[in-house]
Amino acid sequence: MSGHDTGVSRADIADMHGILELQAANQTARGGALAASLSAERLAKMMQDMPLIVARRDGRVTGFLLTSSREVNADIPVVKAMFNAYHGTPDAYVYGPVCVGEEERGKGLAQIMIAELRRLEPGREGILFIRNDNQPSLRAHLKMGMKKVASFEFNGFEYAVFSYIG
Repeated sequence: MSGHDTGVSRADIADMHGILELQAANQTARGGALAASLSAERLAKMMQDMPLIVARRDGRVTGFLLTSSREVNADIPVVKAMFNAYHGTPDAYVYGPVCVGEEERGKGLAQIMIAELRRLEPGREGILFIRNDNQPSLRAHLKMGMKKVASFEFNGFEYAVFSYIG
């Protein structure tokens, strides 16, 4: 890799600081679209459970795609609400959130990270939710061939549930 390369691969513990930094910068309170703020402890648990995908530029994390098995994040109320709306296959996993740093948006990075995840988890169903007012994300996921399978309300917001088979 030359000094200006972007790489996409499975995250490891060395990426933790970069994931936490990018997550903090993209919270709804700071004008971003991330509603959840996951702790380092939970991220480490998710990393052991499923492949988390990161994009790096010049050694810095510039994007991430988080995943978890149904069990690992079953205690999160919005995840519970999603599975109540749509159960999915027995080995379905939770896809998301996906986050791309501001300077990297519009370059297809989310699609590259999803392709890597699908390569690592072939044939498994991924299930995700998107707030109905997040039009860019809804459009992007439809464009990637994901299908809307249900909807639910949580904390006063309407969400769409999407599914895809890896």
